[in-house]
Amino acid sequence: MGLSDRLRRGADAGFVSSDLEASPGREPEIYHDLKLDLHTKLIDRLDLTTLEKLSADEVRNELRTILSGSVTDSEMPLNRSERERMIQEILDEVTGLGPLEPLLHDSSISDILVNTYDTIYVERRGQLELTSVRFRDNDHLRQIINRIVSRIGRRVDETSPMVDARLPDGSRVNAIIPPLAVDGPLLSIRRFGGTPLRVRDLLTLGSANRPMLAFLAAAVQAKVNILISGGTGAGKTTLLNALSRFIPDSERVVTIEDAAELQLQQRHVARLETRPPNIEGKGEIVTRDLVRNSLRMRPDRIIVGEVRGAEVLDMLQAMNTGHEGSMTTVHANTPRDGLTRLETMIGMSGVPLSEDGTRKTIARGLQLVVQLSRGIDGRRRITSITEITGVEGTAITTQEIFSFNQEGVDERGAVRGEFVSSNIHPHIMERIARFGLDPEEVVRPFLEG
Repeated sequence: MGLSDRLRRGADAGFVSSDLEASPGREPEIYHDLKLDLHTKLIDRLDLTTLEKLSADEVRNELRTILSGSVTDSEMPLNRSERERMIQEILDEVTGLGPLEPLLHDSSISDILVNTYDTIYVERRGQLELTSVRFRDNDHLRQIINRIVSRIGRRVDETSPMVDARLPDGSRVNAIIPPLAVDGPLLSIRRFGGTPLRVRDLLTLGSANRPMLAFLAAAVQAKVNILISGGTGAGKTTLLNALSRFIPDSERVVTIEDAAELQLQQRHVARLETRPPNIEGKGEIVTRDLVRNSLRMRPDRIIVGEVRGAEVLDMLQAMNTGHEGSMTTVHANTPRDGLTRLETMIGMSGVPLSEDGTRKTIARGLQLVVQLSRGIDGRRRITSITEITGVEGTAITTQEIFSFNQEGVDERGAVRGEFVSSNIHPHIMERIARFGLDPEEVVRPFLEG
């Protein structure tokens, strides 16, 4: 029985229309076979030499014309919406990332997590949701992973089964395949919105209150060195983007990242990105190399997307030698844990510093630790703003300026609590006063403009 006959038979039984509408993410076998048949015919008809000379939009228009004709000529029992859906899916398969394309076009999705070909989760508003989207099989998923990594000159195979990559929109991609992934290829996509979060959005979303934002705004303009601490998905990069808006346009800023995620709004920004080793294991450029190089680029401030290793010592030394107002982030669950992690990373630098010397380096380099947390309701909040006051004995001394006190959870699962001030006068206020800054006046244009 031919494919068209099978489709007509399925339509007579009410299969095609009802099943396609009932479960758009789970393809019936007949629909899947039809799409595969059209895909094969499309490849046979393509003039690749001509397509290479066209823009991406022109390619999609050319493919759409060919596919529309193929669907019509086959007299397939599909209504208009079903035909359009099939055409779009095949276009996504040929020119995009297949089943993932609709998810990538959904601005409410922040993470896409593929746990083998038939189980795909997304994160919306801090909550994970299982989708009905799926790949045909693990080979199909491998094809999409290869398409992603090949665009940036990388490869993933049994000899190199892990890879980090980036999509054209800046989204960060991690893929891992067998034998390391036991049940099949795994793909994780961390997405970043096209429009950075504004300072007033932090207030609207309940991530901080006005006095906290005023204090941070003045601290940034007074060139206070800041460490943003938080767990995975707590919003560290988002906050770093927001705080960078307080940096004056007249200053030169150098950013250093593993994957370019920061979206600074200043005019004078130099963006640097690390480079992984090539397939021969050579040519790697790590964060520490870029931090050292940035010192020769005449920066007023250096922003490191995240410190993970020995580069932290070079970063702290830069903060101590004229590059005040620099910022970075670290993975940690509390401000104290963040400082302890810095100590551990300094030990990885190979420089023989004593414990006392290590802690003095941290205390002299940093003045503020901003702690972020994601609540059980999925909302990200600044839960602590802590000032580093020095070293006493064998410990770095701190004092908390602001905090979030959680009182419970309401009937909808939303966290109840309030931001409070410790009423301690920060030493940083003296620096802010020397710069002639009024915190409320500094933050007002960003909240009301």
